[in-house]
Amino acid sequence: MKTFLDNDYKVITLPDNGVPVKPIRAKAIIFSDQNSRKLLNQVETIAPSSASVIIQGESGTGKELIAREIHLKSDRKNKPFLAVNCGALVETLAESELFGYEAGAFTGANKTRAGIFETADGGTLFLDEVGELPLTLQVKLLRVLQEKEVVRVGGRKPIPINVRILSGTHVDLRKAVAENKFRLDLYYRLNVVVLNILPLRERKGDILPLVDFFLSSYSQKLITTKPNISDRARNALLNYSWPGNIRELENNIHYALLVSGGKTIDLEHLRFSEETGSAVLPDNDLIQEFESILKRLFQEYDGEAWHIIEDKIVNTAFSSCWNNQVKTAKMLGLSRNVLRNLLSRYNLLPNKNENEIA
Repeated sequence: MKTFLDNDYKVITLPDNGVPVKPIRAKAIIFSDQNSRKLLNQVETIAPSSASVIIQGESGTGKELIAREIHLKSDRKNKPFLAVNCGALVETLAESELFGYEAGAFTGANKTRAGIFETADGGTLFLDEVGELPLTLQVKLLRVLQEKEVVRVGGRKPIPINVRILSGTHVDLRKAVAENKFRLDLYYRLNVVVLNILPLRERKGDILPLVDFFLSSYSQKLITTKPNISDRARNALLNYSWPGNIRELENNIHYALLVSGGKTIDLEHLRFSEETGSAVLPDNDLIQEFESILKRLFQEYDGEAWHIIEDKIVNTAFSSCWNNQVKTAKMLGLSRNVLRNLLSRYNLLPNKNENEIA
């Protein structure tokens, strides 16, 4: 997996091993937004332990990427990392896939085969969409976690295992427990640490850096010049709700690069779903909408409104300028020293330790 720093933010990508990436998986995650940097700090804090972790987030937000980063920051980094999509497991074959089987255990079992748990021994196992596991398998998974050993299908001898379990889910497991769709005892076994990955619409500071990353990536693949993006297109990208999160953004940028012919990407080159498409308002309507929002903020955050508004203005302006201080200061009409003070006040300047390559 590739990790590097660019423009003071960290980028994590899936390993390029020639295996096709499933359409719903995010291939890259960026830690530019304030909320994302907080998540990265959490990851680096809990990674060295052997604690089980539940990674919650919508599809396409990068749960597997976070799981891989936890693995690489732990003392298990030189051991296997395996990712299993629990929702894709066929119930009748899932037990043999997870726990292995002995020769002759069933028709077609011509030789003994180790399961996923044994293969991951000493390393990390990421159970994506763990909430999709059938209840019968949940019981067996709980027993494996409690006893730290597996018994292959058709076998009797327990096999000790040492595996760190990371779980991914896009559903609220507590609600699943209340609806008797997920075992409470298994939930507590998995729920030592919970990491929440916010949807892309709630960490807008990551949007333009991701756009820049995907533009660079696909421009290289297509052997073409990296195009510019118009202000209209940039505003639309920032204001769209991104129900498909990072994966939808990647597809959109790939499409825009193809149809723009390598020239400036404008609004007509972007493809948004009809239900939640991004509309660009005329300037007068934008000012009126802003005034209306300000009045609501004054009522809702009496005494704190200025701090909240200033924070959002600085954060949004900085991300809109690709984290470039000179461009941000010019756009806001501020000196660079004043801007740096504001960036420092709202924790937008990178720490020294963030400039080290992971």
